[in-house]
Amino acid sequence: MKFKDIEFSTYLKNFPDANGYFGKYGGCYIPPELQAAMREIADAYHTICKSRKFINELRRIRQEFQGRPTPISHLERLSDRIGTGVQLYVKREDLNHTGAHKLNHCMGEVLLAKFMGKKKVIAETGAGQHGVALATAAAYFGMECDIYMGAVDIKKQAPNVARMKILGARVIKVTDGLATLKEAVDAAFVAYSQEYNEAIYCIGSVVGPHPFPLMVRDFQAVVGVEAREQFIGMTGELPDAVVACVGGGSNSMGIFSGFLNDPVDLYGVEPLGRGSKMGDHAASLTYGEEGVMHGFNSIMLKDERGEPAPVYSVASGLDYPSSGPEHAFLHDLGRVKYDVVGDEETIDAFFELSRMEGIIPALESAHAVAYAKKLARTMGKGAILINLSGRGDKDMDYVIEKYGIR
Repeated sequence: MKFKDIEFSTYLKNFPDANGYFGKYGGCYIPPELQAAMREIADAYHTICKSRKFINELRRIRQEFQGRPTPISHLERLSDRIGTGVQLYVKREDLNHTGAHKLNHCMGEVLLAKFMGKKKVIAETGAGQHGVALATAAAYFGMECDIYMGAVDIKKQAPNVARMKILGARVIKVTDGLATLKEAVDAAFVAYSQEYNEAIYCIGSVVGPHPFPLMVRDFQAVVGVEAREQFIGMTGELPDAVVACVGGGSNSMGIFSGFLNDPVDLYGVEPLGRGSKMGDHAASLTYGEEGVMHGFNSIMLKDERGEPAPVYSVASGLDYPSSGPEHAFLHDLGRVKYDVVGDEETIDAFFELSRMEGIIPALESAHAVAYAKKLARTMGKGAILINLSGRGDKDMDYVIEKYGIR
C-alpha cells in the first residue's frame, strides 16, 4: 500500500480494519484464553462508542473534571531567540488534569470498564503519567487499581509513585530484566491473564492487541480536534508542521489524527538517548524491523536472538522497544516523518523552555521541543505546533540530580 492509495478524509473510519490491522501491522497475537476477553472489550467498545449517553458522559468529564479544552500557547520569546522568523506554538496537554495527555484515554477506558461490569483496572506505567491518570480515573469511578512499574522507573519517578499511592492505587514493583517499561508491560499482561474475568487491562498507549491501538487513538483524538480548531482560530490558517514525541505513541497519534487530511507536515520524534548503538536508545521506527511483541505486530528493536532489544532513554515514558502499529503504518506510507533527538538536546530544551517561557516540560515532551527548534532553523518561514504532552514536575529531582542546574 502506498501513500497515494490512501484517502485520508475517511482514514480514521477505515483503519484499522475489522481485525485490527493497519496494513500489515497490528492484529491480536495473544494466547487463546485471552482472545475471548479481547473480543469482549472490542464488542463493548464498538457498542458504547456510538452511544449518546457514553459520549455525553465523556464530554462532561472532559469539561468539568479534566479541564478541557487545553489551550495553545505561542512561544514568542523562544521563537525570537531561534531567529528564523518561524513561530513555535505548543498544545498544552501539561494543563490537562494530572499533568499529561494520559487522562484522555484513561477516563474513557475506565468508563468502558464500568460499563462492562469490571471491578478492577490493571496497567503498566513508565514515566508514571499513565499510572497517575489511571489511578485518578479509578478513584473517580470507585474501582480497584493495580499499577505495574519497573524498579528503575520507580526510583526516577518518585513524585508520580507517591501520587498513585495517595490516589489509592497499588503500585507493584517489577525487578525483572532492565526493570523499566517493557518489563512492566510483561508483568501487567501476566496479571491480566489471571484476572480478566473481574478486571480490564487499560493499556497506556496505542500499542497492544486489538482493540487497544484503536481505542486509545480514538480517545486521544480530542487533542488533534481541539488543536486544529484552536490554531485556525488563533492564526487564521493551519500550522506548517506538527511535532510530537513518540514512544508507544499515544500523544502523537492524538494530535496527528487531527491533521492527517491536511497539507501539514507531521514529525514523530523518537529518543536517540546516548547514541545509535543497541541499548543506548529506544528509536524503534528509525532502527527497528518488523516483529511481534505484547500482542501486536509493528516495527521493533530486536537483539541477535530476535527478542525485544534492551532500550534506554532519559525519558522513562519513551524507553519501549516498539511503537504502535499505526505509527509503523504511517512510517511506511511516508505520511509522518520519524526522526530522533538525543538526551543532551532534550535536557537543553527542558531548561530553555522553562526559562524562556515559564513552562517546565516533561522529558518526553522536551524531545519534541528540541526537534522543533532544529526544524525551525531549516525553515525560512511558517509555524510549528508542538504537542506538549506533559509537565515536568515528575522529572525535576532526577534532572537536577543527574545534570545539575544549567
